[in-house]
Order: sequence, then C-alpha cells, then structure tokens
Amino acid sequence: MIRVLMVSKACYVAEYRKKLRALVAGGDIELGLVVPPFWRFGKEVAPFEPGDDDGYRVFILPPRFNGRVHLHYYPGLGRVLAEFKPDLVHLDEEPYDLVTFHGLRLARQVGAVFLFFTWQNMPNPIPPPFSWFQRAVFAGAAGAIAGNREAEQLLRRRGFTGPVAVVPQFGVDPELFRPEPRPRTGPFRIGFVGRLVPEKGAHWLLDAVAGLEGDWELLIVGGFGSDPTVRRQVEARLQELGSRWRLLGPFASGQMPEFYRSIDVLVVPSRTGRRWKEQFGRVVVEAQACGVPVVGSDSGEVPRTLGDGGIVVPEGDVLGLRGAIRRLMLDPTLRRILGELGRRQAADRFSHRAVADQTREFYRRLILGRRP
Repeated sequence: MIRVLMVSKACYVAEYRKKLRALVAGGDIELGLVVPPFWRFGKEVAPFEPGDDDGYRVFILPPRFNGRVHLHYYPGLGRVLAEFKPDLVHLDEEPYDLVTFHGLRLARQVGAVFLFFTWQNMPNPIPPPFSWFQRAVFAGAAGAIAGNREAEQLLRRRGFTGPVAVVPQFGVDPELFRPEPRPRTGPFRIGFVGRLVPEKGAHWLLDAVAGLEGDWELLIVGGFGSDPTVRRQVEARLQELGSRWRLLGPFASGQMPEFYRSIDVLVVPSRTGRRWKEQFGRVVVEAQACGVPVVGSDSGEVPRTLGDGGIVVPEGDVLGLRGAIRRLMLDPTLRRILGELGRRQAADRFSHRAVADQTREFYRRLILGRRP
C-alpha cells in the first residue's frame, strides 16, 4: 500500500476528481487530497463542487493568495502532512510555483517522495523568485509528470534529470461523454468551444466557414475575450455570416456531452502565440468520446491528442480548414469512421481509468526507485 497525498487546486471540479476514484480503485493506494474550498478567477469565485469522494480523504484547506496561480500556497499543509504521513506527495502544479516549492520543503520534513506536474510547453522566461523555486524543485523532486511531450522536452532543456512520465492531468468519463445515435435533420452543424480570441483561432475559423457552400450552421460554446478591438473584429465577421451562427454562451461541464452529441464536427483551430500554444486540447478528447470527428490545427499537442480521430490542418491555412470541414460535410461514412476511431482512442488513452493507471504505475516506479 502506497500512501499518496495529492495537492491540487484544479480538483475543486468534481469531474476531475473522478481520476482519484480510479486511482484508489485498485486497492493499492491510500490517497489524501488537499484542495481549496473555492478558487478565485478575477471577480468570480468557483466553489468546491460536491462529488463522490468515497475511497479517499479530502482535506479542504484555504490557500493564501487565492486566485494567484503562481503565488498561492497552503499554510495548513504541514499539519496535514504530519497527520497523513504520506509515502509520496504529488504536487499538481508547475515547478516554478510557490506552492510547489513550499510543498517540497514540507515533504522533505516527513521523508516523503516528491513529484510535480507541468503543462508548460513554451520556453517563456521565468524571472526570480520563480526561477529560484524551479531550481530547488528540480534538485529535490524524485520525478515529474508532464502533460504533453513538448513539456517533457522543455523540462530536459531546463535541466531536470529525474524520471518523467507523459500523462495528461485529467481524463474524461466515457460513461458521461458517450455517443447517443439519434435521427438528424437540418443543417450540418459545426461546433466550436472556447473564447473567440486569436489564440483559439476564431478569426481563422470564421474566415474558413465564410466561404463554405451548402447548408451548415456554426454553434459556439464560449464567449468573447477581454480585448474590445478583437471583440469588434469577431462580431463583424460573425455578422457577415448572416443567420448561420449561434452564440450559446458558456456551458457547465455537465452540459457539454449534450452539446457534442448535437454537432457533426468539432473544430479546434488553435494558433501558436508568442507565449502560448495548445497544451492538450481537452475538448478534442471530450468530442471524440462522444463519437464526434474533430478538425484540429497542428498547434502544440493538438495533433497528438487528436490521433486517428480527425483531420489535422496547418495553422492559419484558411483553404485547408475549409476543405477539411467540407470533406466531412459531404462524406457521412468518413464522419462515422473517424468518430469510431476517436471514441476508441478516448477510452484507451484518455479515460479517467487510463490516466489513473499510468499515474499509479509512475508512483510505483518512484517508490521502488527510492528503496535500497
């Protein structure tokens, strides 16, 4: 039995904690979770979502500097470590965050193996004191989990020499995100999920569908970004489409399966920016789990996440994106084949169970590597 304490602000979301249930299902891990009672997003507050947390202990700790991704930490973490006495501490945050550095120091005091998580796949400069935190974490961590292959490569370039497992932070629930065949009438439905901003490819998508012939409709889950100039540009492009689009607004996670099942294709036209590129593409996996084919850009991790369940288009290629959508629009057999391949891949690679199995094996590797 391995005693693991995970520290994760993201786990205020009940859907994400399904991975934890899968982690303890094998009976060989005793798990504790440190999570905040809520997390701030600017003026908005997202509370801890009740869920099925049987099988592991939940320690709800208020963090200092709530809402500050890189500066928050848990003053009560030392008390929890002394009570729970873990063999391994899994700090579910970036190596340059204060909470990770703080967790490493406390884990050392109880003799626990320490690992961290990273999504970061862009070599952005890291100023002090965050560079100091990262240096200490690299020196003291027994291992790391990288959410994508480029993040693993960046860890190596930055000097981390310990074991690294490439595993996404969370998976999807194939029982929730599943196909439900139903008669379809009306226009071909093109789906987009996210903010209508340049890095998510909003302009590229709207330019592509503007020249698309046939009976189609664009359904958008999300909203506008904070830049008023960009918003005006996007609104002008939308108006040029006439009545062939609907802005549905943000959806809760529980509403997403029904949305995916209502569309014929999901488009993920992410663009690489100066400081960001796609790190995983969760919406790709969610749509695939629902049997929906995906057209995605070649930004960051999108092609590897997409796999065989869709079509990859070079970033910014308007004609290529339009052609990929048209191809799926005209070929229901191709839509069905890609949908089936994507569904299988989502279950095999990205379900909560698959992610938990890979995480559990990495825990074992680190614990065995520590023992004489």
